[in-house]
Amino acid sequence: MRKVHWFGKTVSERDEYARKEEFVRVFECERIGLQRLALLVTANSEAVKRCLIRAFRECVASSSVAKESASLWAPEVSLSSARTYDAENDKRLRNCARTVKARRQAFLLAPFLVLAGCGRSPNASTPSIAITRIPSADGNKYDTVAAIEGTAVGVRPDQQIVVYSRSEELWWVQPVPDRPFTQIQNGSRWQNQVHLGTEYAALLVEPGYHPPETAESLPSKGDGVDAIAVVQDKRAPASSTQPKLLHFSGYDWTVRTAASNRAGTRNSFDPANAWTDERGALHLRIARRKDKWTCAEVKLTRSLGYGTYTFVVRDTSQLEPSAVLTMLTWDGIGGEPNRRELDVEISRWGYLENENAHYVVQPYFIPANMIRFRVPGGVLIHSFQWKPGRVTFTTVAGSPARVIQQHAFTSGVPAAGGDAVRMNLYVFNKGEVPLKNEMEVVIEKFEFFP
Repeated sequence: MRKVHWFGKTVSERDEYARKEEFVRVFECERIGLQRLALLVTANSEAVKRCLIRAFRECVASSSVAKESASLWAPEVSLSSARTYDAENDKRLRNCARTVKARRQAFLLAPFLVLAGCGRSPNASTPSIAITRIPSADGNKYDTVAAIEGTAVGVRPDQQIVVYSRSEELWWVQPVPDRPFTQIQNGSRWQNQVHLGTEYAALLVEPGYHPPETAESLPSKGDGVDAIAVVQDKRAPASSTQPKLLHFSGYDWTVRTAASNRAGTRNSFDPANAWTDERGALHLRIARRKDKWTCAEVKLTRSLGYGTYTFVVRDTSQLEPSAVLTMLTWDGIGGEPNRRELDVEISRWGYLENENAHYVVQPYFIPANMIRFRVPGGVLIHSFQWKPGRVTFTTVAGSPARVIQQHAFTSGVPAAGGDAVRMNLYVFNKGEVPLKNEMEVVIEKFEFFP
């Protein structure tokens, strides 16, 4: 078998190709994987540069040929060697890598080695945040504000913090919805004011991120959220409330216990205000508890998505102007800016002369997203058919049935995903005529057809 000379060593022909492949892999890792990739990082990305060098060293450490031929090149790789090569070694490398296949394989291998090295690095420049100070517990009074502080490491100047406080089983953006962002000071510290809660969360977010005002669950990492820190106030009184479940129209529903903003006003919810009767009808009530109105809401335990939603509602003509009955879809996590909200709402919003019903595709302040109308007394059937890019609302009364209103929206219709049906009865506190009496409505049936 023919012998060849291999950098001062004599080897068999059958080993020639394998050793060339190994040499090409090692040297091409450095020349291509480091030299070219290192030039792509900015001058201040030292962590990335160290990651590139470490990846190459690991490549060398695993190479038997590299160990055997360590005398051919420097055993310690510096950053300058990742950028430049002396002419002699480069010429020798080119002579070794004579096949296109070998060069191609080495080029493809280099980025993977770099990524692998970065993935194992504990010093990679991954941003992180921490909460270092939270307010002292004070009976969890919502209207009390106090300081919260924290740190941010490895962040960019354009990133910001969004702070949440958890109160009555709901996350509220802090300090107020129209000022949801907290600036990072001196590139490492942040502080702001928060309303008291049982838990506090800080999110490191990208420019252009739109935080939900309230959320049943915190936003997940990704989609503009780069890091999350959560701290529980162990001094706050623990809640032992278990969710109340109702079975209505063949579906399971969770009864709301947490307070919430509804139409810009804060409402408290009492699970005792929602129940089903012996005939299976759902009752929702506004009741007075200790000189305060408490409201009712039920939420379907699963998402239904596109399809036709139908609600059969008994007479609502007795509702006072500031009482609001809503049948809607809602994304409790806040994965979509307007919460995938589609509404049928029965209310005069605190004014005697207002029409008492409307359809809405949120946001409501866009004129084309709302249709107002009047509904008569008696049993009404409200429905909406939700399709991609289109939702058609219909209200029917009487027997034989007559259409009271129908309207199709084709602009701004949200895509289905993460939404769940809700029905609630609450108080609108910004109208001209305040609520005077307890209210109750009855939903006889809910139906869904895909």
